[in-house]
Amino acid sequence: MIRLKNIFLAPLLAMSSITFAQGTFANSNIPQSYDSHPSSIVKDFTAPEKLMSPKELLDININAMSDDPVLRNANWGFVIYDPKTKKVVSSYNETTPLIAASTTKLLTTETAMSLLGSNFRWHTLLEHSGEIDADGVLQGNLYIVGSGDPTLGTNKAGASSYSAIAADFLDALSSKGIKKVNGDIIIQTAIFKSNKLNQLPENIVWLENGSYYLPAGSTSEISPQNEKLIAKSSNPFSESKNFYYISPYIGQMVYADKFEGAALTTKVADPPAYLANTFRTLLVKRGTSVTGKVVTRLTETNPEPRVKITAYSSPALSEVVYYINQRSDNALAEATLRTVGFQKKGDQTASSGKIVVNEHLKSINFDLDGLNYMDGSGLSRSNVVSPISQVKFLTGLMDRNYFRNYFDSLPIAGQTGTLKSQFVGEGNGQIFAKTGTLNKVKTLAGYLKTNSGKTYVFSLLINNYAGSVDQVKNRMEQILKPALQL
Repeated sequence: MIRLKNIFLAPLLAMSSITFAQGTFANSNIPQSYDSHPSSIVKDFTAPEKLMSPKELLDININAMSDDPVLRNANWGFVIYDPKTKKVVSSYNETTPLIAASTTKLLTTETAMSLLGSNFRWHTLLEHSGEIDADGVLQGNLYIVGSGDPTLGTNKAGASSYSAIAADFLDALSSKGIKKVNGDIIIQTAIFKSNKLNQLPENIVWLENGSYYLPAGSTSEISPQNEKLIAKSSNPFSESKNFYYISPYIGQMVYADKFEGAALTTKVADPPAYLANTFRTLLVKRGTSVTGKVVTRLTETNPEPRVKITAYSSPALSEVVYYINQRSDNALAEATLRTVGFQKKGDQTASSGKIVVNEHLKSINFDLDGLNYMDGSGLSRSNVVSPISQVKFLTGLMDRNYFRNYFDSLPIAGQTGTLKSQFVGEGNGQIFAKTGTLNKVKTLAGYLKTNSGKTYVFSLLINNYAGSVDQVKNRMEQILKPALQL
């Protein structure tokens, strides 16, 4: 960690710190009590700064920030790292373990791309048992076999809607000459068997649970949109003001996208069941009768021979990762964690996913000192990592064959995703990074392209800051902007 007070003369440091703070924070939304230095001081001490190198200015800026009212009592760490020389350019508390928030998704999504490949897809199969007679009657059952597709029916990352998938299934059924189904529509959901037991990760404050997916029970015979609102609370820390309610069907708190007084829009409770019911409804509307009902089976004690009719494929993993990192989608991140657990350990649980991620990080020599990986999304405040670990991890990815897809998934400062409203002036289009937000936690980690065309890796983790979210965002911009001159 750089200790500039041992490098520069105290008077020069004091003057430079005051000057830099005044020059860069003048337009911030800081309470009047935070801006106590007279503006006339700026005019007196601009010459020494002009003689300093970009690195010296960066170091002085960091030192000044350590005394800033917003950060003075915060726990925070920062590091700028040169991926070519493998050396730290500038840093502050770089080895301190800090709450990572949604920068945790960097580990989750990279593990998935490394182990599964950028082109990995989830497949949902439509199959039938029995025989099709001369009149086009299927004397058997239809099967919808899921694979844990987290995008199923959501329209996320380019995924198809339930109605579109159901229409494709119906077309495939018609091409087989099936005009009537004398049997049930069976949902094979063995891969989802643990979902009914899902609990929030350890140490999550529920008001920070912005979009964590909690299953609301089967949608068989019900529509989630028609559930009655029993209790609601808005999230004061969320810009979108999300809502929560107690499902009358399972008696548990679940997440709702929005509440407008009467209508409630919820997360779909059981995607395979919702697809199956949508499919059955469409079959009946189009004149293909189904004598049976929708049935969910976790296991088949006496499996019957089945014939594939068609399959729906999810968007590629690279597209899902793009959606996760651009929008910081917690639901997809948690589902991706469970997918790597299932693919490598055979069960779709968070615990298996965490084991796989930790094993992977160890295999690529991730600096595990201070790391605590608790979930796939970063919602748990128990997720901690050091800034130096993050930058070395991100540096190591730059020669991987999937790096371009991974890099492209990161929000671009001033332009896309969760960074669209930051660095709209200086730094616009030059910072590519994952954001993170919890109550009194703001984090940012990724890559920075300087004005001279060099690429650096950085991590900035701020915990327990004072002031508002906008104020700490402003400080984050001021910390990074001098690095653009390197």
